[in-house]
Amino acid sequence: MRFAPFVDSLGGEGAEAWEILTESRAAQARGEDVIILSIGDPDFETPAFVVDAAVEALRLGDTHYTQLEGRSSLRAAIAEKMSRTSGVEIGPERVTVLAGAQNAFYSTCRCLFGPGDEVVVLDPAYVTYEACIASTGATQVRFQQPACSGFRPDIDQLGASITSATRGIVFANPSNPTGVTFTRDELNAIADIAIRNDLWILVDEVYNDLVFDGVYQSIAGLPGMLERTVTVSSVSKSYAMTGWRCGWAVGPPALMHHLRRMTLVTLYGLPGFVMEAANVAIREGSEEVALARETYRRRRNLVLEILAEARNLPTLLPEAGMFLMADVRAHNDDANVFAWNLYRSTGVSVLDAGAFGAAARGWIRISYGIDEVQLAEACRRIVEFTQK
Repeated sequence: MRFAPFVDSLGGEGAEAWEILTESRAAQARGEDVIILSIGDPDFETPAFVVDAAVEALRLGDTHYTQLEGRSSLRAAIAEKMSRTSGVEIGPERVTVLAGAQNAFYSTCRCLFGPGDEVVVLDPAYVTYEACIASTGATQVRFQQPACSGFRPDIDQLGASITSATRGIVFANPSNPTGVTFTRDELNAIADIAIRNDLWILVDEVYNDLVFDGVYQSIAGLPGMLERTVTVSSVSKSYAMTGWRCGWAVGPPALMHHLRRMTLVTLYGLPGFVMEAANVAIREGSEEVALARETYRRRRNLVLEILAEARNLPTLLPEAGMFLMADVRAHNDDANVFAWNLYRSTGVSVLDAGAFGAAARGWIRISYGIDEVQLAEACRRIVEFTQK
């Protein structure tokens, strides 16, 4: 039987890098001595008061269809949160609730881009962006942010990469995998490029609550950007709710109309009890977010301290999030080979960062989303491996 050409767009380069995660999970399930640092799933449990809100909603019969765009109370909470990070007033009419940031990103791409368009993606970038853009028929143009620049954009070169076919610029802020957070000057420069060329900005802000220092600035809040920026995020990382699958897109009301129609033919709305939990998390979870942020800061520092003893293993200081990048080129130009050799020798599973784009080839991504005892042991094993 024949399948639609659309399915061919759902793949992407770098998929083989994830095989090490599959293998290490299977080994762990068999009881083998492995430590998994190749996935970004927080080890915290969802806060009890958030779980209680969902349970209470279920007991009250909150199991029926819901509004396609999401419950008004949750959309208001998201709008208030976004107003704080952007510095401009954002109303709930600019919010659509979807099944996680991934669903929000995909749905937004389908509404913004199409055949003949070019979409500039700042590289390295999260692995699923490629397939989301390809599914629209648009062409992805990878803009390299090389390791020698600290994985930061050269604004002049970015401006020069724009053509008459360019429809938008896509990036994550803070970045996964690098943990880089753009400065206000960098955001202003990107905004200027978008305004001069009449482009959409699609920004993934999943890790914006986990910025370690300073005040986070959303690009949507810069002059002239509110009507051309779409911000996707979720409760997954900030509130330890990865499995709840609740995220959102924030953008112009006209786009929200199209996303509502998209939801009609895909999700038909999220479960009410999930949205009740997300609403409580956002409104009452600031202490839990602060605790998560400080825990990740402490773990980041632990990893840096131990890996400083490794031989020829430079690291990049992450400014946010739960990942750290290490340069393995002194050991092997192919980071995927390095990762497998490390795993087979020590039982520590890390990810070839080249899966996120050419700019990160020769680097590995290390997650510090596990408890500190295991994390320290994993890092010591990495150090010993590099010293052999």
